[in-house]
Amino acid sequence: MIDAFSFGQMIINGKTYRKDLIIYPDRRIDPAWRRQNGHRLIYADIAALIQRGPQTIVVGTGASGMMVPDTHLHDTLTEMNIAFEAAPTKEAVNIFNRLIKTKRVGACFHLTC
Repeated sequence: MIDAFSFGQMIINGKTYRKDLIIYPDRRIDPAWRRQNGHRLIYADIAALIQRGPQTIVVGTGASGMMVPDTHLHDTLTEMNIAFEAAPTKEAVNIFNRLIKTKRVGACFHLTC
């Protein structure tokens, strides 16, 4: 599904995106995702994604991994029986592309730093 990632841009099914984005489990894309606290990812930032019932959420933390998930987010998702994978965006793209073949996956990607 994700064709390529480079700093500041992601190509999905041939379409180029230049802003942070969310991919829902039904593969719908929110092309202008924003977080409440810049480089800190909190539950509220992905609440709409969580409500769509993914088995796994993949988080691309940026080209240099500057976006940091809140320390309680992993525990909260585990309690909800949702697997959580966070990695620099290039690695997260590979994880996402592998997992969507067999699981109901949602993702959010920070495209810059």
